[in-house]
Amino acid sequence: MKFKNINIALLMAAGFMITGCSKDFLDVPSREIIEAGDSEENFSPEVLVNGVYGMFTDWNYGFSFLGITEIISDNSDKGSSPTDTGGDKDILDNLTFTSTAGSFAALWEQWYKSIGRATNSIQFTEEYGLTDENLKNRYIAEARFLRALNYFWLVRGWGDIPIQEQDLIKRVPASEVYDYIEADLKFAIDNLPEKSKYAAKDLGRATKGSAQGLLAKVHLYQGEWQQAYDMAQAVISSGEYALEPNYEKIWRLAGENGSESIFEVQARGSSIAHGIQQYSQTQGPRGGAAGIGWGFNTPSKNLLDAFNSENDAIRRDATIIFRNETMYDGREIGNTENEMYNEKAYSSANGGAGDTDKNLRYLRLGEVYLIKAEAANELGNTAEALTALNAIRSRVKLPNSTASGQAAIRQAIWKERRLELAMEHDRWFDLVRTKQAEAAMKAAGKPFQAKHYLFPIPDNQIIQTPDMIQNTGW
Repeated sequence: MKFKNINIALLMAAGFMITGCSKDFLDVPSREIIEAGDSEENFSPEVLVNGVYGMFTDWNYGFSFLGITEIISDNSDKGSSPTDTGGDKDILDNLTFTSTAGSFAALWEQWYKSIGRATNSIQFTEEYGLTDENLKNRYIAEARFLRALNYFWLVRGWGDIPIQEQDLIKRVPASEVYDYIEADLKFAIDNLPEKSKYAAKDLGRATKGSAQGLLAKVHLYQGEWQQAYDMAQAVISSGEYALEPNYEKIWRLAGENGSESIFEVQARGSSIAHGIQQYSQTQGPRGGAAGIGWGFNTPSKNLLDAFNSENDAIRRDATIIFRNETMYDGREIGNTENEMYNEKAYSSANGGAGDTDKNLRYLRLGEVYLIKAEAANELGNTAEALTALNAIRSRVKLPNSTASGQAAIRQAIWKERRLELAMEHDRWFDLVRTKQAEAAMKAAGKPFQAKHYLFPIPDNQIIQTPDMIQNTGW
């Protein structure tokens, strides 16, 4: 077979960067760019699916991703020096961006390129001739999980989008995209092993629980409460995961791939390795005694106030590095340029290097409990909702919620999601999903308009494919 072109307009010139395979999953050397039409003689299903995981280490996750998930929201500010725009991070922060903002183009391209790589992996594996049917289906299921994740990021940001495998230009309704995502995840659930069944060398691969957890989140974002509840409960009752008793440990080296981890991007944290390019560096404290970063994506005073109003010192101090703080590892931060920095991006060993050893915790059990709580509440089971909510609160030594009645419990769960998941790249999408965005952004002094509920299709894409319809207002 031959590799299929990924010819979304922005990707026409892009090749497929494939990583080779060795004894440890993702601990692999770079391989040459494989252009469409090249022979697959030297490749295997494992190499192809590893290449999909490898996309997570791209620079776009170290910078553009910060802009369109957190800086754009009330959780964080641009940070860095006032004169350093970060390309477009200033206009993302102020909600004054247009369709030419580079971060949108970068992630639009990144996610479609990842989808194309996943689809090629699926097609290659289907035709490769593996005699072990379970292994064949596992490789396909991994690729389908990863494809679903990339489509999920796209549909949350842009709404109606092309399904690349069907049409490269026509935008289909978001509901159809979600159906496509769900089909991939259901296949993944049926064909992926549990976390405990993987060998140590395969640490970090997608698991059955990863697919169930992501499907719970997919249903949550559609308001499909019973399905969200069922999937969340399946993860919780599987026995594969447990809440980490010490919240702050989750983001430290000792917490990587821990009991709470459902899916995280691997960076081989035991030593400096090629994790997400510059993820820790772009967000590290700027200036001062530490001087280990560029200082972007700084927690906002709005977020600090939210922690303090709840007397939530544990999660506050695990999320925010303060000026002149001495870190848990003894590093003195000093008199930095900004008052606060993102501690969830901090690496004790990194010291400001471009390559980072920081695993990105994307999906964990704490969020699944909150998905269960929200779904249970919307289904009218307020008692079960409070039980799940309070499991998260008691972990950080907060009293049980005093909320009573569906509406009040809903607000309590939304507040808890913000504090529990702060700086974990979901805040903007939660605000949009729950229709809190306008009020929250205006409270943060940002000029939110109705058009902001969807991102603009990147201008270069519209220029190159003029038949593709732009989102309203852009």
